Amino acid sequence: MSRDARWKALLELLVERGRLDVEDAAAELGVSAATIRRDFDGLAEQQMLVRTRGGAVVHGVSYELPLRYKTARRASEKQRIAKAVADLVAPGEAVGLTGGTTTTEVARALAVRGDLASGSPALTVVTNALNIAGELVVRPQFKIVLTGGVARPQSYELVGPLADGVLGQITVDVAVLGVVAFDVTHGAAAHDEAEAAINRLLCERAERVVVAADSSKLGQRAFARICATEAVDTLVTDTAADVGAVRRFEEAGLRVITV
Repeated sequence: MSRDARWKALLELLVERGRLDVEDAAAELGVSAATIRRDFDGLAEQQMLVRTRGGAVVHGVSYELPLRYKTARRASEKQRIAKAVADLVAPGEAVGLTGGTTTTEVARALAVRGDLASGSPALTVVTNALNIAGELVVRPQFKIVLTGGVARPQSYELVGPLADGVLGQITVDVAVLGVVAFDVTHGAAAHDEAEAAINRLLCERAERVVVAADSSKLGQRAFARICATEAVDTLVTDTAADVGAVRRFEEAGLRVITV
């Protein structure tokens, strides 16, 4: 296993468990304890974890795993959600995509839709996510509008007043939000307040708002609020979503699609 693959695996395990011991991590990855110690030291130097005696813990209570280290966690659920979200977009519409792993899958699902293979444009995509723009710009039938701003290395999203300036001048038919938490009472949220502010502005510029979130995000809270639940029209999630949670969202007036 390469170092990059080990680092990805270690970070995912750490996010899931909150704490890892050297010996346990070595056994799980099938490598030596000395290798894990070096990996922990390297990740600590990049401030991705905090070293402890005999192991490591997550870097702070609001730990955000950088997008480049998110691999296949809930991959099948996110791909099903993405296809369902992409199916909600009509040819010729303008769609806003925030950053994140699920919205990246939405971009990929839009790219392979046969009815969006041609047009002038077949779709207008507005995004503040560098990776999404990079994937879609090779599709000549798509018009790509990338906001300005300062790039966050954790999510590849552009934030700040330059992004505000672009979003303040446009409107979109649908905004697709990737979130880290979505709760009926507290609304949709992100880890970072600057990302939340851009996502909130995108919602305000949209005719309708879709939250694309796997079931692990429902009923959760995060630091920075994006928007209230009432601002969302549709929630697309997976079939593992708690029935009670789904019912509460529906009672709040949302259309809930489970896939």
